[in-house]
Amino acid sequence: MHLIEILLPLRDANGEPFPAAYYDELADRLTNAFGGVTSFLRAPAEGRWHGGGATQTEDIAVMEVMARSFDREWWMALKDELKAKFRQDELIVRCQMVELL
Repeated sequence: MHLIEILLPLRDANGEPFPAAYYDELADRLTNAFGGVTSFLRAPAEGRWHGGGATQTEDIAVMEVMARSFDREWWMALKDELKAKFRQDELIVRCQMVELL
């Protein structure tokens, strides 16, 4: 089983929140494609990284799905679409193998 996680920004570069519809549409799409999604939107995580000589921080949302197979091309296309929609130079989509107990 594969666990795929998508890390999404909550605000744009000017600090304005992205529309809730962006997250709802993605959740619906993932639910339709994989039968379900888990969204961590109400208690955002904090992303922290070094960049431009200082530590940067950003509140992020996380969406995750579990899938029996992993179609890299499908996920790369989704990642590119989300990068454009959320106006990001980079966006994290990660996949790991998991064992269900």
